[in-house]
Amino acid sequence: MGFFMDGLEAEAYDRTYSDRDLIRRIGQYFRPHARTMATVALMVVLSSLMETGIPILISRGIDLLAVNQSTGLLIAFSLAVLVLGCLAWGFNYVRQRFSSRATGDVVLSIRQDAFMAVTDRDLSFYDEFSSGKIVSRVTSDTQDFATVVTLTMDLLSQLLLVVIIAVVLLSINVTLALLSMIIAPLVVIAALAFRSIARRVVRRSQRSTARVNALIQESISGIGIAKSFRQEGTIYRDFNEVNSQSYGVNLRTGWTFNTIFPVLDVIAGLGTAIVVYFGGLRVLSGSVTIGEWYLFIQSLFIFYFPLTSIASFWSQFQQGLSASERVFALIDAEPKVIQTDDKSVEQMRGEIEFEHVKFAYNTESVVLPDFSLTIPAGQTLAVVGHTGAGKSSLARLIARFYEFQGGRILIDGQDIRSFNLQSYRRHIGIVPQVPFLFAGTVADNIRYGRPEATDEEIAHVARQIGGGEWVDLLENGLQTEVGERGAKLSMGQRQLVALARVLLHNPSILILDEATASVDPFTEVQIQAGLDLVMAGRTSIVIAHRLSTVKNADRIIVLQNGQIIESGNHRGLLTQGGHYAELYNTYFRHQSIDYIEQVGQLVD
Repeated sequence: MGFFMDGLEAEAYDRTYSDRDLIRRIGQYFRPHARTMATVALMVVLSSLMETGIPILISRGIDLLAVNQSTGLLIAFSLAVLVLGCLAWGFNYVRQRFSSRATGDVVLSIRQDAFMAVTDRDLSFYDEFSSGKIVSRVTSDTQDFATVVTLTMDLLSQLLLVVIIAVVLLSINVTLALLSMIIAPLVVIAALAFRSIARRVVRRSQRSTARVNALIQESISGIGIAKSFRQEGTIYRDFNEVNSQSYGVNLRTGWTFNTIFPVLDVIAGLGTAIVVYFGGLRVLSGSVTIGEWYLFIQSLFIFYFPLTSIASFWSQFQQGLSASERVFALIDAEPKVIQTDDKSVEQMRGEIEFEHVKFAYNTESVVLPDFSLTIPAGQTLAVVGHTGAGKSSLARLIARFYEFQGGRILIDGQDIRSFNLQSYRRHIGIVPQVPFLFAGTVADNIRYGRPEATDEEIAHVARQIGGGEWVDLLENGLQTEVGERGAKLSMGQRQLVALARVLLHNPSILILDEATASVDPFTEVQIQAGLDLVMAGRTSIVIAHRLSTVKNADRIIVLQNGQIIESGNHRGLLTQGGHYAELYNTYFRHQSIDYIEQVGQLVD
């Protein structure tokens, strides 16, 4: 049992909604389609009346033909039944057409809301929760939501049919009608008994599907690493384990759903046997005609089928409700980055001030215990230190990707929490160590920050980076396809594209997060030339492992355990002989021209 439950726990942001809350919220999505749903409701009524009229007409025909055995009367009744059947089909077709359109529109809306919620979530959300499982909620669960909407339509149609049939049966013979309906409460009780079980197994099934999706996504993303270490068998075994778990969970779900039909069929069979026996006695006594007895028996199938359908649908209904619960939980997840105001940022000088900032990614490890720093507008600040010192955290806080727990961050003298984030981030440019490129052309990726930019502007910006030589080396110039995540370009080319993208964006604050750490020396020279151009006149924060991006900074700070332990320029800090000098001799010195020349002389 433990194997089946491993990894299927609820996410931290999951919530439990009552059926009433879920149905009310689903109803809100249908509100804009009120006219369409009114048409659907009308078609449901008309279709149900036609379907009910067929056995009634046949019943009357049987009684009349028993008295008057006329071929013309038989033809007339046959044509009337055909007309009712065609009308029932026509009304049902219109209902299906309109309801499918409304359902499609509603699913479109909720999927848009779910994806909008995904884009609005903080980066810390994706640190904590698997992206594959989130994708499953946006795709698979919204599709299951469509199922519950369709089932709701069918339930309303079936329920109306039950009401009409019940009225007809009561009008013919009250005693037989009550005998027929005495079974109905048993059907409802059986359906409700499956309710909680169905919701529980469905939740596990959806979580297991999400886990499979997450593993597949991770495996495909890391397939290059798996092949280089010859671990294809390992990732297959991992997939097979998760897939086997999903198989077991879904098998149990199938057993749960399939159990209800035999139970309901037994109950319905009991009701049919009662009506056949007691109805037959009344036919023998003459109190009920053969046609009416036929109508009762025929109506039982019409009466019990909706009831059993409603009961069986209830289990599937729980599947749809469970899916909508997971989608709404994603939409309702509380953000951690909270703005106190919504000020638009039209212009920005770029002065940054940290005032006693406390920051931690989680409660166990504090990255910045009490951090203070002022960066004047237009200054280039290099941040160095060992891994885990808090360098990248500064960049993430300035970009407002994470929430800090204490102190203040001021931009041009205003609290960063008072800005409209979209407006503020238009003035922020980030070049990461591993740039992310979207599928499309090089030009598309450069244009990403400014969709309205012309081809001429893009070409001008690209030519400014590294003299434009890198563009000429591309197969189709700026129209070269970059592939998924930029896989068709080298790491250096991706970084040059990212740099051109930021230059076109023209930010007031530039953040370079180890932007030259993963490139060759020749590309580094091209990037460095572009960096000098991009950083001119802007506030720049350089998080670097390369000497070329550190030594030319206006100021260098050395971080250790989230605290500034040294501050100054390159030459001054070397003279002090402190921690920076140690870092220089350990990491940076071998990158200097003097050092390379000395090594060359020794080799000669």
